Amino acid sequence: MDNLITKLYKSPKTILSTKDLALIWQNSNKESLYNKIAYYVKKGVLIRLTRGVFAKNKDYSPKELATSIYVPSYISFETVLREQGVIFQHYDSIFIASKWPKKIKIGKNIFNFRRLKNIILFNPSGIINENNYSIATVERAFLDMIYLFPDYYFDNLSSINWDKCEDLLKVYNNKELERRLINYKKDYAQ
Repeated sequence: MDNLITKLYKSPKTILSTKDLALIWQNSNKESLYNKIAYYVKKGVLIRLTRGVFAKNKDYSPKELATSIYVPSYISFETVLREQGVIFQHYDSIFIASKWPKKIKIGKNIFNFRRLKNIILFNPSGIINENNYSIATVERAFLDMIYLFPDYYFDNLSSINWDKCEDLLKVYNNKELERRLINYKKDYAQ
């Protein structure tokens, strides 16, 4: 069993799904896998955060957890825009693009999932994979935001690369979004 713990801690991930554990432990037997997971949760080696999602310890990455709850998903919207200085308002939630809209609280973290169509969600353009999670570029987050919220107010659009936004428009295949982008760009230029 100690070999299983060693394999677990060799993984760079702070958050592990049941599938991750099956791969790390090379265990395809569901009953055996669930028994091992239950054993390690009981021993305190794993922390059960939500159904099928575990942490190796209490110092896990909230962003990594955010994108592990629903797959596929990526961090976007207000979270990215605030980090990039496009909006100044503080939010306690981490905002995530997903297949399902839902608000979840796990520990001290609040996760706000917003639904995007599969054709958008599954397109990797403007998505960066880093630190074991996926996160939108500022341009992708900006387009996600105006796609769902046409009249959103932004505090500072100076970090937006308008050419990159225009390249990313193909992800959405939406004429109305193209018009919105033109209007935001025109308003920013004034």
